Amino acid sequence: MGCTQVKPVPGGAADHAAPAPRSTPEGASRRQGAREPAARTYARALPIVPVRARGLTIEGADGRRYLDCLSGAGTLALGHNHPVVLEAIRKVLDSGAPLNALDLATPVKDAFLDELFRTLPPRLAERARVRFCGPAGSEAVETAWALARAATGRSGLLTFTGTGRCGTAGVLDDPSANTHDARVVRLPYPQDYRCPFGVGGEHGADLAARWTESLLDDRGTGVPLPAGMLVEPVQGEGGVIPAPDSWLRRMRQLTAARSVPLIADEIQTGVGRTGAFWAVEHSGVTPDVMVLSNAIGGSLPLAVVVYRDDLLTREPGTPADAFPGNQLALAAGTATLAHVREHALADRAATLGARLLSQLRQLASDFPCVGDVRGRGLMIGVELVDPDGEGESGFTGGPGAAEGGVAASVVPGSGRRPLPAAPELAAAVQRECLRRGLIVGLGGRHASVVQLLPPLTITDEQAAAVLDRLADAVRAAARPRGGGTAAAP
Repeated sequence: MGCTQVKPVPGGAADHAAPAPRSTPEGASRRQGAREPAARTYARALPIVPVRARGLTIEGADGRRYLDCLSGAGTLALGHNHPVVLEAIRKVLDSGAPLNALDLATPVKDAFLDELFRTLPPRLAERARVRFCGPAGSEAVETAWALARAATGRSGLLTFTGTGRCGTAGVLDDPSANTHDARVVRLPYPQDYRCPFGVGGEHGADLAARWTESLLDDRGTGVPLPAGMLVEPVQGEGGVIPAPDSWLRRMRQLTAARSVPLIADEIQTGVGRTGAFWAVEHSGVTPDVMVLSNAIGGSLPLAVVVYRDDLLTREPGTPADAFPGNQLALAAGTATLAHVREHALADRAATLGARLLSQLRQLASDFPCVGDVRGRGLMIGVELVDPDGEGESGFTGGPGAAEGGVAASVVPGSGRRPLPAAPELAAAVQRECLRRGLIVGLGGRHASVVQLLPPLTITDEQAAAVLDRLADAVRAAARPRGGGTAAAP
């Protein structure tokens, strides 16, 4: 849904300060569309103007209420305006503490680091250092890559197809990097439904690992040994695809044997989202570097890079970022980390997430347009497909269940070919969800995956309401149009 360009409100500065008495939500959306670039994503797909929020619920300026299963793209581990987060922010405001202290030591930062170290994988925490950086996840990835380059003296980065973040032009244009080596190489990421090798399951994951090993060792590929490997334990924007635990352990073995730092992107998967405090814990892998953002700020902008101390090369006196001392974000992050830990919300995410996956797979059996349901914990993806299309060529085996069943396809071992992605249908499902008071995200390589990222505090009753609204939205969007047969009778 695009935003229409409108002329500025006539009048002087006062008119611009207070545009119209109690302006309509539509007016606010139009003005934002006129003043901001077309690159906006969420505002175009979700034309609402939120004015109040609490927990799972958002209230729009039009008075309508919505169940928010986008959670600020996973930023809101505790939902909107959780009391412990608000209290932590108020305490800092009332104390008179500086709101920005650069990289100076403060009690607020000290408390944040104490809580962060309490939650880190133990083997990493033993030797961990923390680098604060710009508050966006992409900046944290860029910082991690720069750190790996400085530590190894190499330039390239290995990452995987579907990865949402792999550094920015700033890193690629770094004048200190060898122009022939500063490159990003993307490798196959194992998955069941759209396995790059057409086999799925453990066999597909094994082939992906062999491909990686060959690229690392075969100098004939023209790819030099990289500065690091960046991997998401569960791909988020790539379509909510959990990495098989055995494959992730292989990546750890391959990189450790070649002194290539393993960088785990926990930007969206961290703080209990996947059913473990950090998603790498499912496989028992200890990375060399962890990139953290989103939920660690308790809804406020914050990003850090946690790394093994022997990778430290930064000399004192080098320029630092301006925002590592954001006291409000540090306080909100401390409260969030502590609440998730003390109330075992990661365990809750694992239990409820398994139940939601099971119920959603029933939805897939009812609607041929639901090609795959997958996820881990409260990070769930529903892929929409064209049931009348032909299966992808070259698919020779059935998509079997991944380790632990966490990424099982709708019909494990069926031998069927994955159907063509249906991005228009997925967008229609998102619109129908919004009409029913449910906010969901869209992602995946073809923008055909409906994403559910509810807060870890979601109740059983709220989860049932989410499923009901989503099922009704799929039914409405898949209703036959022009003789199609997408929906079940």
